[in-house]
Amino acid sequence: MTVFNKRNALVGFLTLKALQQRRRRRRSGAKKIVLFVSLGLVSAGILAAIAGILYRRHGSEDGQSLEGYGVGDDSEEEIVGEYVTAGPEPIPAT
Repeated sequence: MTVFNKRNALVGFLTLKALQQRRRRRRSGAKKIVLFVSLGLVSAGILAAIAGILYRRHGSEDGQSLEGYGVGDDSEEEIVGEYVTAGPEPIPAT
């Protein structure tokens, strides 16, 4: 029985080609480090943006947000809708 036959030759050839392709696809260590650092920075930026949005929403629901409100000005305490305003004036017929 011979070890060298067409089937074993084909298997060996395909194995060598697969190893060559694998060597070509490998990235160097420096490229991997740059890739992982850049992915980390992008994901940290996305998490920071989401945290900022959630913080703004949480602050505005509790009334803790200072945007658009006069803080400490108690002299003008009005209830919205306290005064009845007149309706729109009728349009004269022409």
